Amino acid sequence: MTKAQKNYRLGLFIAYLAIWALLAINPVYREDWLLENILVFAGVPFLIWLDRRTPLSSLSYTLIFLFMVLHTYGSHYTYSETPAGRMVSDWLGLERNHYDRFVHFLWGFLLTIPLFEIFRKKVSRKRLVLDFIFAGSILLTLGVAYEFMEWAAAVVVAPEAGTAFLGTQGDVWDAQKDLLMNVAGTFAAIVFWPFIVKQPKQHETQG
Repeated sequence: MTKAQKNYRLGLFIAYLAIWALLAINPVYREDWLLENILVFAGVPFLIWLDRRTPLSSLSYTLIFLFMVLHTYGSHYTYSETPAGRMVSDWLGLERNHYDRFVHFLWGFLLTIPLFEIFRKKVSRKRLVLDFIFAGSILLTLGVAYEFMEWAAAVVVAPEAGTAFLGTQGDVWDAQKDLLMNVAGTFAAIVFWPFIVKQPKQHETQG
């Protein structure tokens, strides 16, 4: 790994910490912010640990950075009250703030590449499309687990913050639609990313 790549990763990390610290100031609903940041409190240490054992590409770190920034923005305002989501909904004439649907789609689309790289380095499979399908399947499983975690945290940890945290906006099928967006994002990643990621050379897959 080159010095430029290391500096780039460090720059993304510092930039994210700065954004997180800024958006941690006076969030709209502090209890909801704490619940939403379970992902950050668990995910960032895991990424630091992973970086020491299985460094990823600059592309993967960029995609993770983008997803984490979008999640952090949503946690500051609550997903159902983000100004960006409301602006788009007003522009399109929609009643619902669809920012949460957008981020659920990006869960599958942006995070497939990092998971694909981890799987490829650890298992060293040779079929690119199958690697993507396997990575996408793991993301779908994690998406389901996250929905259960949301429900459990809202009911057990902080019932008073449940409505804001779940962000159903009166839709009883919200969880199912969120998972559908996860599926759509994952399938979009499986279709799109193989054209961007090159198949490793034969000697690289064997070495």
